[in-house]
Amino acid sequence: MTSAAQAIHVLIVEDDPEICGLLQRYLQRLGYKVSTALNRAGIDAAEKQQPLDLTLLDIMLPGEDGRSLCQHIRQTSASRIIMVSALSDIDDRISGLDLGADDYVSKPFDLEELAARIRAVLRRAQPETTPAEAQGVLHYRFDNWLFEPAKRALYGKTGIRVALTGSETDLLLTFCQNAHHVFNRAELLARIHSDEKNVDPRAIDLLISRLRRKLSHEGRQLELIRTIRGGGYIFDPDDRKS
Repeated sequence: MTSAAQAIHVLIVEDDPEICGLLQRYLQRLGYKVSTALNRAGIDAAEKQQPLDLTLLDIMLPGEDGRSLCQHIRQTSASRIIMVSALSDIDDRISGLDLGADDYVSKPFDLEELAARIRAVLRRAQPETTPAEAQGVLHYRFDNWLFEPAKRALYGKTGIRVALTGSETDLLLTFCQNAHHVFNRAELLARIHSDEKNVDPRAIDLLISRLRRKLSHEGRQLELIRTIRGGGYIFDPDDRKS
């Protein structure tokens, strides 16, 4: 493990001591800095100690559940989130992704597969390797918005800042780099979840819906992301690149 990887801070939010201990020992052997927490206060304390890079978040927790904690992490941290839960139905997985999780792993899980998913999520989180920067593009302008992929944020002309999840950033970046191109669900899934083989295609519909809501904050009536008959989507901005 490189020195860069050794600085990566992973938080485990899990109430089962056996699973928590297993994950903690395994990830520490891989060279990660590992903290554990059971509630909002513990999450905030870990973030204060060292900014979180990734959180493994159980859903069924005593007190405040993982769904609420996922939203709290999104509001207070730049941490990527992988939900790890015994709730394995496709609706549970879609709900977790819709709340802002970057990935969803069902229990029981394989440790090596989980490690691979962690690496994949962290790769997508690295701003210095984003396709936008590789092309020399640091931001995009369209409609009333300024989109900065490295900051995972949209900025409106009225001064509003809208935070984006990792998946929302990846999706909007794909659209900005391919404006006026029609993507079907499978193509978008391949770009957003390239390491995930079992993501339901409906997850893209929910992600699109969430991104549309955020793009409506400025009160514009333009349909920037249009649905194409047959199951596709197209991004049709006025002015997209700068």
